Amino acid sequence: MMNKNFDVIIIGAGPAGLSAAIILGRSRRRVLVCDSGRPRNLKANFMHGYLTRDGISPLEFLRLGSEETRQYDINKQQMEISQITPLVSPPGRGFEVISSKGEIFFSRKVLLATGITDNIPQIEGIEDFYGKSVFHCPYCDGWEVRDKRFAAYARGKGALALSLSLKTWSQDVILCSDGLARLSREDKRTLELHQIRIVTNRIDRLEGRQGLLRKIVFQNGDSVERDVMFFSTGQKQKSNLAERLGCRFNDKGFIPTNKKQQTNIKGVFAAGDITKDVKFVVVAAAEGARAGMAINMELQEEEKRKF
Repeated sequence: MMNKNFDVIIIGAGPAGLSAAIILGRSRRRVLVCDSGRPRNLKANFMHGYLTRDGISPLEFLRLGSEETRQYDINKQQMEISQITPLVSPPGRGFEVISSKGEIFFSRKVLLATGITDNIPQIEGIEDFYGKSVFHCPYCDGWEVRDKRFAAYARGKGALALSLSLKTWSQDVILCSDGLARLSREDKRTLELHQIRIVTNRIDRLEGRQGLLRKIVFQNGDSVERDVMFFSTGQKQKSNLAERLGCRFNDKGFIPTNKKQQTNIKGVFAAGDITKDVKFVVVAAAEGARAGMAINMELQEEEKRKF
């Protein structure tokens, strides 16, 4: 029978959650890691920008991370958490954590590492190309497709920023706004100066073979040949647990934390993509490690006060 009482329950087994788990496991803490098994980069073939792990499969990276947790007696379970409730008596005692199947656990601290979900454009055929020739992050995938024919998919200020940034990786960039671009006259002039053509036609579908984009087809029958598309259509929190706990959010929809990864809710920490604009695997892992150390130090202080 699984133990129901833990020092820390971590929600999410991505880079942030696993990194925190290892720090806490090495600190001899009783840790439960809960994960849905649906990572953000499930569609990606490769992961980049992580020292010594550049080019590894994201799923292989997570598998290796999970393996490393085993030597520290960390309990990792594939399960959805449906509710987290602070225990009110005595104050600061901990949390009741309930799974979607009704299992009840208790924890002194909680780390939210639930991640985000990208808003993938609703374009016919995009799923065939996502992760292979359609991407959301040029820092993650721009090098591999450098100097190819790029399309930026975005509107408003995001369209200007994405289009200009893509010129770092290719000089052949067009902006496909899939309707009104919502750009000011000055923004349009800036794009023109950088030789970025704006195409406002509504997109009908993407065409290509074996995951490689070749053509963007518009509803009016026109088309444009492109090898790569990067989109900027925002993200959203993958889980509503933080909101239901009463965690504060900033105007971009992320959870602000202090240097110890603490949220505004006592005993609740957050790390990874849910907290920052920079959504790199290496940054998430670093935040997880920092959260793990901060949680252990907080537990140590509480234990000192018992004597």
